[in-house]
Amino acid sequence: MRHAVLVMMMSMFAAAAAWAQAPEPELKVGDPAPDFSLQASDGKTYKLSDLKGKQAVVIAWFPKAFTQGCTIECKSLAEHGDMIKKYNVKYFMASVDPVEENTKFGAEHKADFPLLSDPTKKTAEAYGVLGPKGFAQRWTFYIGKDAKIAAIDKAVKPATSAEDMAAKLGELGVEPAKRGS
Repeated sequence: MRHAVLVMMMSMFAAAAAWAQAPEPELKVGDPAPDFSLQASDGKTYKLSDLKGKQAVVIAWFPKAFTQGCTIECKSLAEHGDMIKKYNVKYFMASVDPVEENTKFGAEHKADFPLLSDPTKKTAEAYGVLGPKGFAQRWTFYIGKDAKIAAIDKAVKPATSAEDMAAKLGELGVEPAKRGS
């Protein structure tokens, strides 16, 4: 009897621990995008709440600076960013790398857009992109001016990232950029 009670109590503790560590429900289109305040490669700190009502936002999460796929994606966005800039959007690449690492990475690949750093991994967790090895998954989030998720791309192709991003912004009906901005 004592053994049965002990087994039952251990099962209850295990279930409670598993429940306490359960991940947030996966974000879906229409959900409010988790707010963030992250340092960027351009020396600024960006907050989603500061952009609400002003611009759409794209966050292209990537696993690790200076790795092959991430380099290809960064080059695509740097070389073809003019396609994205036709829209009223603020776009970022983001990783859990330290800001110093992302700053070097962005400079090496002539990124003319900010790379966000989330070394605490809290924002990556909030977006559900943190993989089992502690790196962000290569997912891109499209966030409307209303700060709600408009689309999520979980099949990002690094080589055509800029073209695909611009096409998705058009498909979502994001307004054109104002001249001179």
